[in-house]
Amino acid sequence: MTQIEAGGITVPLTHPDKVLFPDEGITKADLAHYYADLAASMLPWLEDRPITMVRYPDGLTGQRFFQKNASSYFPDWIRRAELPKEGGTVEHVICDKPATLVYLANQACIEIHGFTSRVDRVDRPDQFVIDFDPPDNEHFAVVRRAARWARELLDGELGLTTFVRTSGGRGLHVHVRLDRRADFEAVRDFTHRAAAVLAVRHPDAITVEQRKDKRGDLVYADIMRNAYAQTVIANYAVRARAGAPVATPLDWAELDDDTLEPRRFTMATIAGRLASTKDPWAGFAAARNGLGEATRRLAKLES
Repeated sequence: MTQIEAGGITVPLTHPDKVLFPDEGITKADLAHYYADLAASMLPWLEDRPITMVRYPDGLTGQRFFQKNASSYFPDWIRRAELPKEGGTVEHVICDKPATLVYLANQACIEIHGFTSRVDRVDRPDQFVIDFDPPDNEHFAVVRRAARWARELLDGELGLTTFVRTSGGRGLHVHVRLDRRADFEAVRDFTHRAAAVLAVRHPDAITVEQRKDKRGDLVYADIMRNAYAQTVIANYAVRARAGAPVATPLDWAELDDDTLEPRRFTMATIAGRLASTKDPWAGFAAARNGLGEATRRLAKLES
């Protein structure tokens, strides 16, 4: 039987040769080894967050499904947290050990998405995110430009500290670490207003229109993840897309590279990046921003 030892726990793999990414020949065992190897980089962000699993039992060419509730057969050593939802509760998985990542890979969970709040105060987000999503017919340069404008607003004018990453999909995520004083309603309101300022300033480049058929050729500044139980892809998590791209933290200076693409970093290349590049999000945990003064400054900009 194929098995992987991760953090002192041995995880058996079923059907390890099942191909999940047919174009690349990436198997379930490959995915499990990837998550075992990247656990040290992923867990600092994931370990206290409820997650949503995106599973592909038959690989990318088969059906996917989203799973929030921990299955009854999951082993006892996997941490769980029972959280409220409308009309009941959900028992979420908490990824706090390398073996959990390996076990989820064995469940053909390719993508791992985490809450923007932590389980000890799940009603208080510890970060917000604005997702800059490009129009279908535009080059990635317009997304890089929009993210830089967001930094100018959030850092330069509102006094917040921002971090940027590729989503592993089509766009860029701009994150701000929070001190957990504001609730989801306040955070969502703030991000909506900040995105609206960007759209007013750059009407030929950015929109906050939720309906895709009304966005035209504009970059969508998406703030919808800033609500209770909404999730974002974990740092270094694999995306279920051709090439097996991964969500990758960036240094802001990397956005000046005209060759940067949202899927540049993949399962095959990310280890080399981690070995040769300092963690651009090393200061994320310590950057605990409050929204009080930023909200007052934002109101002045709006007026």
